[in-house]
Amino acid sequence: MEEILGIDIGGSGIKGAPVEVARGALKAERRRIPTPDPSTPEAVAAVVGELARHFDWEGPIGCTFPAVVKSGVTLSAANVDAGWIGCDAENLFQRATGCPVVVMNDADAAGLAEVTFGAGRGVVGVVMMLTFGTGIGSALFMDGRLVPNTELGHLMLRRGKEAEAFASDRVREKKELSWKKWAKRVNEVLAELDALFSPDMYIVGGGVSKNFTRFGDYLKSKARIEPAQLLNEAGIVGAAMAAKGLLSVDRARVADDEDDE
Repeated sequence: MEEILGIDIGGSGIKGAPVEVARGALKAERRRIPTPDPSTPEAVAAVVGELARHFDWEGPIGCTFPAVVKSGVTLSAANVDAGWIGCDAENLFQRATGCPVVVMNDADAAGLAEVTFGAGRGVVGVVMMLTFGTGIGSALFMDGRLVPNTELGHLMLRRGKEAEAFASDRVREKKELSWKKWAKRVNEVLAELDALFSPDMYIVGGGVSKNFTRFGDYLKSKARIEPAQLLNEAGIVGAAMAAKGLLSVDRARVADDEDDE
């Protein structure tokens, strides 16, 4: 049974748990720690290290991060400290935990979990995961293959506003919008995405997914719309899945250590 520690870094909270990657199942109760304010690289890395120590973790770790991520480097910082731009996040987290780490865009990780184990499993065509929280994250899949770092929450709507500045869950809470009024805003985002991508399915994730029954009927699109089945655990599961390649490296390291004894 192969397990990886999955850590999901968000604008308001950092969550982690060991994951059995073959089943996409958490193997322990997840632990959540509020995201530091300011969310500097050093402060966030300290929380990542704290989570690893909480689970007495010594193996591979997968981390999500709300930014464009290439080769372990974070290239944007929309809802976190600007110090993350150009930061080698993988190296930073490896030093904080003493473990091998892979870093992936947060919405991409959640989408990966959903198309493998959740609402998008076996769906052919274009699937788009949208995560509503502090901002709006996006993950785009074609026949199960990820197109990374789409960051469609920054899409400019026809009314001249950025999508996540108009329809994120943070906006809903700040403006005290009813679910129906908030869904009307989301529909403007969906209309733009429909025109650009003609998706076959939307998966609605993030913190709002647990309330899907309160707003799902108000959402309108030509595409099928489904709630995330893994709910707010999708990021943790996807983070662990992103680090699956480290398992063989970790086994090789253990074998080398045994040979040296």
